[in-house]
Amino acid sequence: MSSVLRMMGNASIVVREVVILQSDLLLTFLFQQSFFVMSVFAVTMLTPAAWILHHLPEYRERTQQSPRT
Repeated sequence: MSSVLRMMGNASIVVREVVILQSDLLLTFLFQQSFFVMSVFAVTMLTPAAWILHHLPEYRERTQQSPRT
């Protein structure tokens, strides 16, 4: 009987370790997924602004060459 209880005690320790390992993997996966999503969001928000700022001298030249009447 005591050997059965010892095996059950060891099994619960193993189950706890597996749950902890699974939650660590889940947290790692969630962190990676969040990092990817935030990176994509930043690129999609900053790309148009960078495009406009890069071409700003061209836009200024166009307005100076042909003023609106």
